Amino acid sequence: MPVRLRKLIGTVLIVILVIVYALAATTFATLLLGASPWWVHLLYFFLTGLLWVLPAMLIIKWMEKPAKPR
Repeated sequence: MPVRLRKLIGTVLIVILVIVYALAATTFATLLLGASPWWVHLLYFFLTGLLWVLPAMLIIKWMEKPAKPR
């Protein structure tokens, strides 16, 4: 697969990942953490704010693979 196509697909995947992840994390917090103390909210959003980086790193690693020689 050409590098430009891989980067385009990876960019679209990262945008979709961020949108879906943010909606899921916020919905989960709204439904389950409503009565929790402030520090639980802080910890939850700190951890979920960092957790999306792991799948994004895998996508970026895939995007940066060199093209196979022909």
